[in-house]
Amino acid sequence: MNRTRAYVTATTAGAGLPVPEQTRAPARARRSARTAPVVRDLRDRAGRSPRALVFDPRDVVVVTGLPGSGKSTLMRRAVPGRRVDSQDTRDRFAARLPRFLPYALYRPLVRLAHYAGLRRALRADGGVVVHDCGTQAWVRTWLAREARRRGGTLRLLLLDVTPQAAREGQRERGRGVSRYAFRRHRRATARLLGAVERGELPAGCGSAVLLDRAAADTLHRVDFSA
Repeated sequence: MNRTRAYVTATTAGAGLPVPEQTRAPARARRSARTAPVVRDLRDRAGRSPRALVFDPRDVVVVTGLPGSGKSTLMRRAVPGRRVDSQDTRDRFAARLPRFLPYALYRPLVRLAHYAGLRRALRADGGVVVHDCGTQAWVRTWLAREARRRGGTLRLLLLDVTPQAAREGQRERGRGVSRYAFRRHRRATARLLGAVERGELPAGCGSAVLLDRAAADTLHRVDFSA
């Protein structure tokens, strides 16, 4: 863990398991703890996964996975605080524009508005949960830098679902991606998943939590505590 309370998990609502404090450890040991990545695998736990994850209020939490894996659904259900989801930005634009207008025509505006909103959120106080598509590595680098500037750490929540389940999720929400784009997402997500399983987290990322669909459905709160 990188600080006295890098993150806390709760197995029932309102119950928490604090990370032991390290205030008496030597400075060198504390520096080593700050850089040591932590990977927690909550897959295949048969209903025994935590109902809540609580992070330090200076942290930035990135939710990533295949399109259709349930990132937006998880964020809307479990994040009571500040969340930044590009899908929310797209929905706001779509609600104001004619339905016949193809998304490809206003996609650049959606992206600009999304990153502008993300920058405002990162400059404000309190924790931030960010939707990440997984193919823009520079965004994760930016988020890690902003987390350090805030005095926090970048945290990763990775949803591990099969491509078939992700495609089904796209059909359910009525917003699929092209085969070409989905192949890109599959390659990027597979690389990231393999690296995390080996304990090799992205640069600047202090911890990762692996979730399958059952663990994601069990998770009902992603929050921040001082």
